[in-house]
Amino acid sequence: MNERTIAATIVAVGIALAGFLAGNGLARGRAADRFVTVKGVTEREVRADLAIWPLHLVSADNDLNAAHKRLEASIAGVKQFLAGQGLDSSGVSLSGFSVNDAQANEWATERRAGSRFILKQTLIVRSADVDRVLTASQRAGDLAATGVNFTSGQEGGGSGGGPTFIFSGLNTVKPQMITEATARAHEAADQFARDSHSALGGIRQANQGVFEILPRDEAPGISEGSQVNKRVRVVSTVDYFLKN
Repeated sequence: MNERTIAATIVAVGIALAGFLAGNGLARGRAADRFVTVKGVTEREVRADLAIWPLHLVSADNDLNAAHKRLEASIAGVKQFLAGQGLDSSGVSLSGFSVNDAQANEWATERRAGSRFILKQTLIVRSADVDRVLTASQRAGDLAATGVNFTSGQEGGGSGGGPTFIFSGLNTVKPQMITEATARAHEAADQFARDSHSALGGIRQANQGVFEILPRDEAPGISEGSQVNKRVRVVSTVDYFLKN
């Protein structure tokens, strides 16, 4: 066998060996890429532990001092009403005071009949006694009957015209809910592996998911913040390797 033949033989064997190794590596790579993506969902019903109830008071008069006295009387009337509902007035704060002088509007082309001065003040009730705040808001008509001119809820109607109920204990339910969601994801992956005649391997990738606070009763026009009872929901996404 001459030198050229020997060299050609060596090259051919090298190419064949390289092809075998590359193919074998690709096969191992594809086997390692066999995985299933599953989701684990868990929900839990919770109750709000904080209520925020803004009351927007309005007073109007042609005399500024008289309008201000009416506003102060309205504030006192609201506090008395809240005390009658068993709510501590120390949880009440004032914000957003404004005075509008109709005659000071340089863009007005005509003077409308009515009061010159319009005073506005927002009174915010903040309480952990959500049940009492809810009851008080349902009896807001009694407050109007005393002569208090007000609107209830977030400006723009974001909370449906009443208090906003907040659940602040998310961190207390997170650990157990993550455990439950992960366990349900594992159950789904294990079932898939059995159905596909495979064995379930380790975790390839995991995503805890985002916690959502949802209204317990979903209906058009009803927001989560307007409901005392809520649902906490989380969806965990997990990739599991599959083995032959």
